[in-house]
Amino acid sequence: MMLYPKNRVKEPPASEITPKETYQAFELNRRQLVGGLAATGAVAGLAAAMPKQARAEVKLQNLVTTQYTVPDRATTPEGKAKSYNNFYEFGEEKDDPARNAHTLVTYPWNVKVEGLVAKPRTFEFGELFHLQPMQQRVYRFRCVEAWSMVIPWDGFPLSELIKVVEPLPTAKFVQFLSLENSKEEILPFGIPWPYSEGLRMDEAMNPLTLLTFGSYGETLANQQGAPVRVIVPWKYGFKSAKSIVKIRFVKHMPPTTWNELAPNEYGFYANVNPYVDHPRWSQAHERLLNSYSLFPQVVPTLMYNGYSDQVASMYAGMDLRKNY
Repeated sequence: MMLYPKNRVKEPPASEITPKETYQAFELNRRQLVGGLAATGAVAGLAAAMPKQARAEVKLQNLVTTQYTVPDRATTPEGKAKSYNNFYEFGEEKDDPARNAHTLVTYPWNVKVEGLVAKPRTFEFGELFHLQPMQQRVYRFRCVEAWSMVIPWDGFPLSELIKVVEPLPTAKFVQFLSLENSKEEILPFGIPWPYSEGLRMDEAMNPLTLLTFGSYGETLANQQGAPVRVIVPWKYGFKSAKSIVKIRFVKHMPPTTWNELAPNEYGFYANVNPYVDHPRWSQAHERLLNSYSLFPQVVPTLMYNGYSDQVASMYAGMDLRKNY
């Protein structure tokens, strides 16, 4: 038996929306630390050094807001974005990850980069965090179940990391492997360890692809895929791998979790496309989860999630019904 994402939207009750007050126990110590470090210019290192319980409250410093904005849609409330998540390692319902992901230990954390690169390397989280200045990008985030959010994600282009490790000419794809720890996670029966995703090299190098450390100006909450994930905004959300521990450069298209489990439903490319329906529901429209309303607005789905100008050329000449 194999489990697939459910075709339903379950609005979380207000009582289960993670409030910021959850972290107040750490606020005094955090402010004292920030105050002391600010004078020495060391604030940016705080996120890498603090334990997992306090990290969700750490503010990211000196964020640069880029031109990647979504002026036509309201930003999703922070509480909703952090309480309505797909993260099957911590449960199948949308509110399960916010309840269960507290078990995820995000410190210490290493990301190993290997495969067809001239400079393979294991990055300690602090090294990765400081590799480039942080940017904030307000992106549409579209899920395969036909709901969407608008989220300010914080990170830097994945291409900056790729340049550091110098891929060989034979590297055509990038594979991402997520944390595998049965003591912390609840991966449902039928889904293999570890969770795997992948991109073609030009997709990984596209300026829109973000190596992501935070949202809403704070480091990632555990249920969002802390401490580091990717965001690929023109693709369905399952392509944006969470809690990454390994990045592998390979010659051939790598196996990816949902494509392996149900290839007729979840294609390797997974570009947002209103003209290619999921076998069990339409992709022509989406529900905007940009408020706490019980009646979300339904709007037409945009090709490539609205990022056609930046990404359409990568797929010129491809049959997008076959390469879905």
